[in-house]
This record gives sequence, structure tokens and C-alpha cells, in this order.
Amino acid sequence: MNSLNFVLLFLLILALILSLFKTGARARWAKNIRFFIVILGLAFFGYWFFQKSFSNFLEKSMSIQVINRVNQPLDIYAIKVIDKDQNKFLTKHLGKVRTNHYQIDYFVMSNSNEFWVAAYNVKNKLVYFSQHSVQNKEEDQKIEVRTFLNQSQKLSDIAEKVIEKNKLENVNQSIFVSLTLLVLFLNIVLLTRKK
Repeated sequence: MNSLNFVLLFLLILALILSLFKTGARARWAKNIRFFIVILGLAFFGYWFFQKSFSNFLEKSMSIQVINRVNQPLDIYAIKVIDKDQNKFLTKHLGKVRTNHYQIDYFVMSNSNEFWVAAYNVKNKLVYFSQHSVQNKEEDQKIEVRTFLNQSQKLSDIAEKVIEKNKLENVNQSIFVSLTLLVLFLNIVLLTRKK
């Protein structure tokens, strides 16, 4: 998704440059190209927003329900281990979960048989880590966080690195999305303004 966003940003900047052509046959071609790029951008973000807001339930997936039983809110992550040796992981941020509340997410476990759950307290310190092997990939998993637990210091260090990498990727993606939306808005304003 990031590469498509980068290409769209480049096209939208090109469309801004094409707005410099004001008269003549080149102006007509430039306006048609700009119109096509803006429609492409609107379609891309329409699909992306729909995909992000739609339920993430997947066919033949395993649900992971994490319940917070400690007396403070926790920021919880689920990490699917694809290949530990090659550092292949899939990280999902379940969100901040209040006391006696739960959050559900879904993993397709066809290429994995293990997942981890990590939780941070309000001071952004890792206070919970558990490793779960999956015997039956069609059976949903229910994890209750009752105490502050770290099952493996070595694996929790790997999990922290994976989560930090995921956070950094999310920040980079949000910067590119914001910049692309800004340039898309500028293009729409330049296309629709009256002379």
C-alpha cells in the first residue's frame, strides 16, 4: 500500500505542475490528465478508507480475543510468528483495552502455528508477554491478561523490536497519506475553481 501511495503522490505532484499550462492545446491535455489523476486518487482513497473501516474478519481465520483483567488500561499487540529465523512477523495493534474489556482480531494461520501477545502500560513499558502455540488452527483463542507476566525475556525483546518497527512504519505511512491527501485537495481546488 505504501508503494501505491508513493506513486499516487508523485502523480499528484505532476498534476500540480501540469496546472501551470493555462492556454492552448497543451492546457486541454494537461487538464484531462489532471482530471484523470484526481479521479484515480479519489478512487484509491475511497477504496483504502473502505478497506480500513470495514470489519477485518477473514474467511478461515482464527480469532484472538484478549481480555484485560488487570486494574489499568493496556496497549495490546498480537504478533503472528511466520518465521523466527528470518524475522518474518505480522503485527496487529489491538488497541488500548480498559480493565475488564476485551478486543478481538483475526489471523490467517495457514503459514504459522504460533503467535505472541504483548501489552504495554500507560508509561509505554512492556508489562506482559506471552507465547501461544496453535494446535488447532480453526479453534478461536481466548487470552486473559490477569497479571504482569513475561514468559520469555529473549522473545519479548524480539517482540519489542517488531512492535517498534511496526510503529515506525505506521508513522511513515500516516505522513505519506496526509501529504498525499493535501496534494489531492490542492488539485481538486485548482480543477474546480472558476476564473
